[in-house]
Amino acid sequence: MFESLGERLQATLADVRGHGTLTEDDINSAMREIRLALLEADVNFKVVKSFTGAVKEKALGAGIIGQLNPGQQVVKIVNDELRELMGGESTEFRFASRPPTVILMAGLQGSGKTTATGKLARYLREQHSSAVAVAACDVYRPAAVQQLITVGGQAGAAVYEQGTDRDPVKIAAWARDRAISEGKDVLIVDTSGRLHVDAELMKELAEIRKAIRPDAVYLVVDAMTGQDAVHVAEQFAQSVDFDGVIMSKLDGDARGGAALSVKAVTGKPIVFASTGEKLDQFERFHPDRMAQRILGMGDVLSLIERATDAYDEQQAKELERKFRRNEFDLNDFLEQLRQIRRLGPLQNLLSMIPGMGKELKGAKIDERQFDRIQAIILAMTPQERRNPAIIKGSRRLRIARGSGTNVQAVKALIVQFEQMRKVMRQVSTGKMPDLGAIMRQSR
Repeated sequence: MFESLGERLQATLADVRGHGTLTEDDINSAMREIRLALLEADVNFKVVKSFTGAVKEKALGAGIIGQLNPGQQVVKIVNDELRELMGGESTEFRFASRPPTVILMAGLQGSGKTTATGKLARYLREQHSSAVAVAACDVYRPAAVQQLITVGGQAGAAVYEQGTDRDPVKIAAWARDRAISEGKDVLIVDTSGRLHVDAELMKELAEIRKAIRPDAVYLVVDAMTGQDAVHVAEQFAQSVDFDGVIMSKLDGDARGGAALSVKAVTGKPIVFASTGEKLDQFERFHPDRMAQRILGMGDVLSLIERATDAYDEQQAKELERKFRRNEFDLNDFLEQLRQIRRLGPLQNLLSMIPGMGKELKGAKIDERQFDRIQAIILAMTPQERRNPAIIKGSRRLRIARGSGTNVQAVKALIVQFEQMRKVMRQVSTGKMPDLGAIMRQSR
């Protein structure tokens, strides 16, 4: 996400940092480059003008003209302004004083509203241990009810639906009463979308809102539609008041115009962002962290949060014991690979580490390598996974055929595994591994 914008801004700011001192002309030149970068990223023109004006004013007012090494201060000013542009502070999710907390989901057809409903349901169940129900009130789009039944079930939420023959306002009211009677903590109401904003859509939303009195209304917008998403948000803000935005498909948006414009144009914050196709690729939107990622500073806090969610203390202690006793085997290795994959695409994870975004520029990490490793391990017998040293000759050939790979790939995996096990055993006992010797062995 934000790849093209991030590259342009990082290059401009790198040039600013390269100056020993800065003149007003240097500042003006940098602002021109930033302005072009933002416009090419499809950021709203008025937002661009306001943003660059604020950055220039603060840069000139900071007294950095003529000083030595002022570049870092300019970077900080740009980072701060980007954070404010996207909302400043991240928005906390607030539960109603009396359950259920009712959430109304609005948006155009194709914005990802139904999928976002399932993702939000899973998020609240996983992060807040909430008992969640979702209501299928999109009675016009073909298969919309069935889609919600599927994603709601995958999210672990109860699905309230009455087919497509009833009035969506009555379905919403019925679902709210049922959520109360069944003691649900949260009810998320998925409403119908339209191909464009129209009076009929707004009237139906207003009627549903009146019938269920939601505690929050979220507008789902497709980040990949750029300024069209901002126009939609602006029209909704004028017609049907909403509390915040869920930005869908943010992972596919290399430019970032919608995410950078929507708060400034509508006054409504981005509350959540969908960062992938899977249900667990959904997170709170943090303006400060997003600004840092755009400027190539990484996002260590989000990386730590993801790792913490996947961390199992008991399993970690058991792994340490196995390393110490040299009992770590390919079954354990496979489980660790699966845990890493559950954190999300490896390219995204590495981009959260400061400096790695620049190092990865142009590089493509082949996620299929995980699949090949898994296929090789699964083609082994239980005995071979516990003791890879016995895998030779005919065993290698059988595993290669069973995994759809070749003998060289099987041999390379076993060699790399043994090297990793040796390093981890030394680390677990407090010794510093001889990395030079290990590298020589791998040649």
